[in-house]
Amino acid sequence: MNDDQYYMKLALDLAASAKGKTNPNPVVGAVIVKDGVIAGTGIHRKAGEPHAEVHAFKMAGEYAEGATLYVTLEPCSHYGKTPPCANLVKESGVRRVVVATQDPNPEVAGRGISILKDAGIEVEVGVLEKEAQRLNERFIHNMLTDRPFVISKYAMTLDGKLATHTGHSKWITGEEARHSVHLLRDEVDAILVGIGTVLADDPSLTTRLPEGGGKNPIRIILDSELRVPLDAKVVQVSGAKTLVVTQENAPADKMDLLREKGIEFIFVPKNETGLNLKALMEELYKKGITDVLLEGGSEVNASFLREGLIDKYLIYIAPKLLGGRNSLTPYTGMNVDTMDEAMDVSFSGVETFGEDIRITAYPK
Repeated sequence: MNDDQYYMKLALDLAASAKGKTNPNPVVGAVIVKDGVIAGTGIHRKAGEPHAEVHAFKMAGEYAEGATLYVTLEPCSHYGKTPPCANLVKESGVRRVVVATQDPNPEVAGRGISILKDAGIEVEVGVLEKEAQRLNERFIHNMLTDRPFVISKYAMTLDGKLATHTGHSKWITGEEARHSVHLLRDEVDAILVGIGTVLADDPSLTTRLPEGGGKNPIRIILDSELRVPLDAKVVQVSGAKTLVVTQENAPADKMDLLREKGIEFIFVPKNETGLNLKALMEELYKKGITDVLLEGGSEVNASFLREGLIDKYLIYIAPKLLGGRNSLTPYTGMNVDTMDEAMDVSFSGVETFGEDIRITAYPK
């Protein structure tokens, strides 16, 4: 690892510490180095607050003159809730700027880099680029598709079972794996399940961290026939907002009772396989939801898989064998005839949580 990679890795680690706190903005880290000494560091902490470069320059002060700035994402060039960082960098007196990756936002998309180059600043782009793009995969996906980034998370036994034939699934994985799921919930805007999960498990779908705190994501329930019980935990909205996705012709009296409890509704049409999930994703993005943690059962998983709406897989595997012809598997849906029809994914990493493992994968 050379010096540029070393300092960029530090900037990436700083950026990662703000995951889930900056939505809809990206996470960004900045490091200012002069004569081999770190003079300033900064992260973007929250949307609407100063960007990472601002904090780094404030810390560095006069030592920014002639220094090198390492930043994980191209400095912005447009006026939003804050002034453009490219102008700040241009006027800072830095000699060199190292950028991990270009900003995919159409309002930036290389303009920030051009401003720096036109000012005579040496600019290098692409140091630890893949790592930077992976860190901001949610933001990049939002910019390119105008829809939320969907993460499919599920836990299964070594023989690929989600639950017994009765639907019992508590607990497949151990405490450490379950803790990591609550850390995930703390990062995302929303968590989505089908009505089947609500009826079978009555989950809270909230973030519960041993150290306390944590952000409760918006709870999204797919319920085309409005079967959600009035006493379900997801109907208690004092700690977390709940959106029920249904049809416009759903029972009006039940809808009124749920509205009285604080439930909000999203209406989407049905297609031949159920609620129109692509239309739902468009509506969620309009509401400012940039990423969704999919924690549904096998039917919901299959629906998102069939529509090509899963952008990342987090698969927890426990050292257990369940067996059973009627035990539940992660995906149901239509049967296929040959392996040629399988959907290919690429493995990205494997982590351990106690006795369990988690595989991270992406669709090819």
